Amino acid sequence: MINVPVWEKANLTLEEAAAYFGVGINKLREITNDDKCKFVLWVGNKRLIKRKQCEIYLNSAYSI
Repeated sequence: MINVPVWEKANLTLEEAAAYFGVGINKLREITNDDKCKFVLWVGNKRLIKRKQCEIYLNSAYSI
């Protein structure tokens, strides 16, 4: 199995995103539960975070 570094992945799991962005898993769940969230990708019941769009969101946010 090939391990891809987190910073090269297009989509991250909640655990990977929490570690990468320094945001808690529960806060990521809260943000991505919103229907208008543009950086969540649902694969069945699994939620993935679109890394680049999430970076843009966090860079423009004053607080979360």
